[in-house]
Amino acid sequence: MAIQSRIAIVTGGNKGIGLAIVKNLALQYPSSPLRSGPLTIYLTARSAERGNAAVETLLSDPALQKAKVLSRDGGDSEIKFRELDISSEESIKKFGEFVEKEHSDGIDVVVNNAGIALDGFNLDVVKQTLHTNYHGTLLVSQTLLPLIRPGGRLVNIASMAGHLSKYSKDIQKSFLSAADTSIDACTALMDKFTADVAAGKEKEEGWTSAAYAASKAGEIAFSKVLAREWEGKGVLVNACCPGYVKTDMTKGNGAKSVDEGARTPVMLALAELNGKAGGFWQSEKEIKW
Repeated sequence: MAIQSRIAIVTGGNKGIGLAIVKNLALQYPSSPLRSGPLTIYLTARSAERGNAAVETLLSDPALQKAKVLSRDGGDSEIKFRELDISSEESIKKFGEFVEKEHSDGIDVVVNNAGIALDGFNLDVVKQTLHTNYHGTLLVSQTLLPLIRPGGRLVNIASMAGHLSKYSKDIQKSFLSAADTSIDACTALMDKFTADVAAGKEKEEGWTSAAYAASKAGEIAFSKVLAREWEGKGVLVNACCPGYVKTDMTKGNGAKSVDEGARTPVMLALAELNGKAGGFWQSEKEIKW
């Protein structure tokens, strides 16, 4: 196989699990079957100030320095910042245009880590959460998937909060049916959740009163649809739960470190998967959704 540079993108990469994913992509790329020439990792974030600061943090990271995996130390990987707000269609469009222009021969890995978890539960929280976690992640996926070369990966960071065991049997069936049908069917289910919350009958209809959980269930569902659509083109799409990680999102209450939380996403991005796609993964294993 001809030597070519590899391109990876991590959304929400300025802190927590996202930052750890960027770091561990650089650490594990040298032993990855995807290795072929230098790797450029785009750490994306909404804030240029925080994003650039995160890159500087990684450049001085002891583990990266010791392993000598960064290009400035003679290694394969270079980490760059690029602004991306997944709650903004304009930002996603602008980022997609940049990637297509800058890397016209394609990219290799996208890890959709960006997301929000708001306090409380009401219609406004539901709309904001779905707008970012569901619609934003979906639009990033649909924007970047056409740019991923055969053999590439798209990894969506979901959560056990989106596990179907949290819903009524009817809602479980609806999710499974949507995942087997189309993106439109998945989106219609998110619209139903919003309408049921607006009517004050989400519990009666079999939902949980948790916007984040519903958004992540929707993300797992559309990941399965995308996996079918792109598997024939040689791109593997999977969703995963990083585990209960000690981050700002869990208010520091997690049981795992950020590096432990990065293990499954990085495995899905770089390891030999033997063609597995459309799965929901946790602790480096595919689990039943």
